Amino acid sequence: MAMKLPWEGALPPFRIFGNLYFAGTEPASTHLIDTGDGLIVLDAGYQQSLYLVIDSVYKLGFRPEDIRIILLSHGHYDHLGAAAALAKLSGARIYLGAQDAPLADGSVDLTWAKELGQTYRECFVPDVLLHDGDRICLGNTEILCLSTPGHTAGTFSFFFDVTDGERKLRCGMFGGAGFNSMELPFLDAYGLSYDCRTDYVRSLRRLKKEYVDIFLGNHAGNNDTVGKYLHMRETGENLFLDTNEEWQRFLTKLENKMLNKIAQETPQQLAEL
Repeated sequence: MAMKLPWEGALPPFRIFGNLYFAGTEPASTHLIDTGDGLIVLDAGYQQSLYLVIDSVYKLGFRPEDIRIILLSHGHYDHLGAAAALAKLSGARIYLGAQDAPLADGSVDLTWAKELGQTYRECFVPDVLLHDGDRICLGNTEILCLSTPGHTAGTFSFFFDVTDGERKLRCGMFGGAGFNSMELPFLDAYGLSYDCRTDYVRSLRRLKKEYVDIFLGNHAGNNDTVGKYLHMRETGENLFLDTNEEWQRFLTKLENKMLNKIAQETPQQLAEL
């Protein structure tokens, strides 16, 4: 099946739980956190689909000016492509992992724009560089930022609480699940180290220690965003709410898949794990 273009994956915006909303597209997820003191955007998506994200912001009852922080999981085009334009429109500050800053400012051509059939035009310098263990606080929300390299060197994963009345649940998002940037042809083409693969396994093992009630994917396919939304719309049952099981299954599946790839392609790396 051909990959959908950014504007072909429009999805209706919806509330996931409490002060957490989905405002993205099928090819690249965007989430909103209403902190009571402005919005935090998790991943901006493609530049070409920014109009869909803005439309979703309005449909959810907010305005672009409500956005205070744009928090990016990593420096690939499908996550940061719209960040500069969204920041100009909203006045928000952009946060990105320190090691992915060269991707954002265009000094290193590793955004995957070419591989996605796009051109990265809106280069920018992040306002805030993330480091392991940083906490972002705004309004009623505190986000724990964990460095989880592998997919990119500067990939970060995020954990935070959302509330609905008296109920509080913990959300978790793995910032870089895809194997595309860790395939040997890509690494060889750009002269990159194979160490990203062992970094990835270590990141997964670290994340498995985190408890998550609501597993968020920065791509809709990671956590079946579309299927869960349709089920919730048709039945009222919220399958986004979990008890850590889906999160653990997802991470274990990725770990086993990468370990198998390492065993088949670079078995000497197994001794490092």
